Amino acid sequence: MAARSIRLRPWQKLALERLTTTESPDFLTVATPGAGKTTFALTAARQEMASRQGSRLVVVAPTQHLKVQWAENASRFDLYLEPMWSPADGLPGDFHGVVTTYQQVANDPEPFRSLSRDGVVVLDEIHHAADERAWGGGVRRAFELAGRRIGLSGTPFRSDTQAIPFVNYRLDEAVPDFEYGYKEALADGGVVRPVFFPRLNGHMEWVAPDGQMLSHTFDDALGRVKSNQRLRTALSLDGEWMPAVIRQGHALLADLRRTQANAAGLVIATDQDHARGIADMFERRFRVRPTLALSDEKDSSERIARFAESQEPWIVAVRMVSEGVDIPRLRVGVYATTTTTELFFRQAVGRLVRWNGPLRRQRAYMLIPDDSRLRTYSQQIADHRRHSLRKPAEDGLEPPPEAGPQQEDPTALDDLGDDEQLSLFAAVSATPLDDEADRSVFDPDHPDDIEWNPPPDDQLADLELPLAPLPPLAGAGRGSAGSPIDVRTRRKELREENSRIVAELALVTGWTHGKVNAELNRLTKVKKVTEATVEQLEARRDQGERWLERARYRLRRAAR
Repeated sequence: MAARSIRLRPWQKLALERLTTTESPDFLTVATPGAGKTTFALTAARQEMASRQGSRLVVVAPTQHLKVQWAENASRFDLYLEPMWSPADGLPGDFHGVVTTYQQVANDPEPFRSLSRDGVVVLDEIHHAADERAWGGGVRRAFELAGRRIGLSGTPFRSDTQAIPFVNYRLDEAVPDFEYGYKEALADGGVVRPVFFPRLNGHMEWVAPDGQMLSHTFDDALGRVKSNQRLRTALSLDGEWMPAVIRQGHALLADLRRTQANAAGLVIATDQDHARGIADMFERRFRVRPTLALSDEKDSSERIARFAESQEPWIVAVRMVSEGVDIPRLRVGVYATTTTTELFFRQAVGRLVRWNGPLRRQRAYMLIPDDSRLRTYSQQIADHRRHSLRKPAEDGLEPPPEAGPQQEDPTALDDLGDDEQLSLFAAVSATPLDDEADRSVFDPDHPDDIEWNPPPDDQLADLELPLAPLPPLAGAGRGSAGSPIDVRTRRKELREENSRIVAELALVTGWTHGKVNAELNRLTKVKKVTEATVEQLEARRDQGERWLERARYRLRRAAR
């Protein structure tokens, strides 16, 4: 049955109302991770599609894994999107559109230009359009003819080099049309969790690329290059700092699982070898084998999806789970990467904040090195948390200043110099200075925590939004298939059945495969098998089976 209504959060309803009164085709929404950007965007897309007869929907996501996630979410709105679309195949008539990535668009923008003409485009985490120098131009070329472009981001961002298409700027800072921050989401209650940041100091020794022996704690003020070298030393698997922070994260998660049995933890590693080493550490020390999500392994997306629905305690990833991936049961994070940009840090923290289930207290924890940059970022988030969860009359404090725009520092990813210098770097030792991180953040009666109670039903009813009916899809004979994944699976089965019948017909009739295919297409009015709907493929299969039965009958008659 088609979806008739959707219950929105107050911010989503306000943003949708603002969108409907905006004359510009571009609308940028910045909303804290976990707030429900996907629901807002799909509601908006559904409303736009209802008024645009025959238009297509294109969703652009940062990663391959998120394509499937978007397609599954869209099916709840009766929007059917093909996440594995190839321009060479065409788009079947029983899909409303496609989900793609920024890289795919930049590689060949022309097919998306025609597909999105007068249609709707959702640009998820739109700052990724600037990841590569040529990507922005490709995105602009692909979607400049679209009727509506909805940009999404989990944090404020800026562009100091090349402006991102379809975004308005003020002094290089992106200006959103609607903004909903972590502070506001905490104050609303039941949207995001309060996140706390246990920090672990350490004493590190390493040999710098120039051969100099260095020894510092996280308390020592260092320049950027030496700070990065110190951080890499702390995260070395040969030292004692990493085992200490993993032990604390594991103990914290075990405590949380007493009240939430499926609570899970995430370790964000530096690179793939580092991730595998951390997984081995878990197995040796705790007899737990974490799920590994590595971009070079074909089944990583499936692993993430299985982990999200499982009871498994830990997942270790490099960048695949840092942004957009929805695993609401994550409660503990370990920040074990040398990436120190504020945007990446906030996106990583965003994996832990999504409110989930009936628990009225849902703290989350991100264990971090006591690096000055990470300390600053975490304190900004903590300030928002404190001022959102405390009543102003209780603390007498003014709201903190808003954090500045998130600026990507291209040198902050691992700055040790070039490959030759990196090969000369050597971590010697990394020893934790504290037996454990600051225990005050674990206090269940911490003043920065509250118990959330859902609003009464009459308030929720005010947020119910009726959804306008969508124009019917061409050839939409879905039967029991209710999601784009179901339809893709059914189409694959039908294409295999059609191929089998064509092979048998070629054998029985003596025709070539191409001639048999062309005749079946003519009989069923199918232009290309790759563009055929499920209904058309079923009709083509049935036509082929009838033809095959007649051909076999004639052969039997001739043999008598």
